[in-house]
Amino acid sequence: MNYKDLSIVFMGTPEFAVASLSKLIDEGCNIVGVITAPDKPAGRGMELQQSAVKKYAVEKGLHILQPEKLKNPEFIDQLKSLQADLQIVVAFRMLPEIVWNMPPMGTLNLHGSLLPQYRGAAPINWAIINGEAYTGVTTFKLKHEIDTGDILLNERIMIEDQETAETLHDKMKEIGADVLFNTVVGLAEETITEKPQDNFNIKHAPKIFTETCKIDWNNAAFDINNLIRGLSPYPAAFTHLDGKKLKIFAATIEKISPISNVGNYETDGKQFLKFACNDGYINITDLQLEGKKRMQVEDFLRGYRF
Repeated sequence: MNYKDLSIVFMGTPEFAVASLSKLIDEGCNIVGVITAPDKPAGRGMELQQSAVKKYAVEKGLHILQPEKLKNPEFIDQLKSLQADLQIVVAFRMLPEIVWNMPPMGTLNLHGSLLPQYRGAAPINWAIINGEAYTGVTTFKLKHEIDTGDILLNERIMIEDQETAETLHDKMKEIGADVLFNTVVGLAEETITEKPQDNFNIKHAPKIFTETCKIDWNNAAFDINNLIRGLSPYPAAFTHLDGKKLKIFAATIEKISPISNVGNYETDGKQFLKFACNDGYINITDLQLEGKKRMQVEDFLRGYRF
């Protein structure tokens, strides 16, 4: 079968998913419906904001559904009426079985890691936090347990020394879009062999909480810098400066071992602000103090009084 003959329903919400939807549209895939999150109030005026996927889908004139609850009978009937051969999920929420098991070709998902490693909500962040040399993207078939379905295709992505969650996200969404499209083609032409995942020595990627972001200066400089990179720009690693929360988006390492004043900071008030950890210093280069805007360290020091 030619991939253009498949009727596809696409499910996604953030900017990461837009790259995949755009790739499918550009390649001539038949997208019969787009499922995305309901509009939500945001900002000072609490005006309703559309998801990135909805904005793109509106621009392309695609049929859009925005269910509050995925088990709602009305939504299920609307989804059935689209008569999709295949459903695709990219950065969406958990699907009930009645949804993911609906189309004859099943539902495939694009995940931001080389499965089975880094199953979970934050694979991009944890790969950097854990100091991995590489990660990747994987397409797989959905089943009951999260991120455990049979693998279809994957591609490795190197993690550069100064890679952040933001830069890796941007690389991954483009590479992932290509892998996703190749998966659709392979499924249509029946050239892909599904491979079961193993469950040995799995590293997980759980949701990021506030406590995850708090810097422990007793850790090694390398590990702290990985935490900063892996959480930049959001939600951002943080510490406290003179009683106020200080978010750190970028830093460099100054290795000195051993060190005794762990957690204390040093500054010349002009060019550097550094915190001591157990084997050196973390030199902050990009930061945001509570109540202030994000800025480079020199700009911050120009206006801050310790």
